[in-house]
This record gives sequence, C-alpha cells and structure tokens, in this order.
Amino acid sequence: MLGRTVPDVTLKTRVRDESVGGPNPFRWQDVHTGELFKGKRSVVFALPGAFTPTCSTEQCPAYEREYDGLKAAGADEVYCLSVNDAFVMYQWGKNLGLSKVKLLPDGSGDFTRRIGMLIKKDHLGFGDRSWRYAMVVDDGKVVAWFEEPGINDAGTDDDPYGESAPDKVLEWLKAHPAKG
Repeated sequence: MLGRTVPDVTLKTRVRDESVGGPNPFRWQDVHTGELFKGKRSVVFALPGAFTPTCSTEQCPAYEREYDGLKAAGADEVYCLSVNDAFVMYQWGKNLGLSKVKLLPDGSGDFTRRIGMLIKKDHLGFGDRSWRYAMVVDDGKVVAWFEEPGINDAGTDDDPYGESAPDKVLEWLKAHPAKG
C-alpha cells in the first residue's frame, strides 16, 4: 500500500443544517476522498463495524483519547472509516461521545474495496466489511501502513487489534515529521 494514492470515491455523509428545520435537521453531503486527503497529513483508521465490541470499546475510543497527541505529532486530521452508512456512523459517534475523531461512512464499501481491505464477515451475518488497519496519508499518498495480521474471509481470526492501534501510528508520526 505504501506510495499508493488513496482511492478517489464519493462517501455519502449527513451534516447538520438548521435551515432544513424539523426534528432531523440534516442534509446529504458528498465527500470526495481525493479532495478530503489532498494537501494535508491525515491519520485514517478503519474497522469492521460501528457498535461492534473491539471497535467500540478499544479502537475508536483509543483514537479519540490520543487525538491531541496525534495532532501534536503532525496529523492535520484523524478519521475513522467503516463500511457502515451515515446514519449508523452518526449514532455510533454520538453513543461513544466522540468530539474529535471524524467518522467516514463507506456505506457501499467502495473505498475499502479499492484499497484492498474489503473482507467478508458472512460468518457473523455482517456481509462485506473492512479489515482492521490504519494509515498515514500525506497529500493523498499512503506513507505509512498498519495492518492487522491474518486478513481473511472465513473468520479464522480472533479479530486482531494491536498493529493498527494509535500508539503505533503516534510513534511513526514522531519519527517521520511532515515535510513542510
């Protein structure tokens, strides 16, 4: 993955817009990943699903806790990507009390498929999901890659989490300052 340009796909997101009115003042907004990662250093971590155990109790909360450290080490932004729709991602972020990490809904799995991390979780009834990984993206290029071992479609793993943890990414950022 190192040196590759991140996939340029459209993510369907929802944003609060008081002009919409009513009890659900949100509107659709397309996010183009080619533009999102352009001209900055981003940390992206991907996980199998909102409201799932390791994602909800370990990985996402850990990145929220380490957000300021990641920013201090040179990240312009920190994103969590999952093959879930915008409604699920919003409610999950609200449930976790996230205020710093930005959630990216890859509802159709297009980004995940094109970066080579789309797996089947049919053994759990989830369908297509993301394998757990993290990356540092500089101006649209993958410059660091942290992938959990044992990628597979059969569920022959214990849902590994360690390589994609924020401490590994933070260590890399500190050792590789952004070129200004």
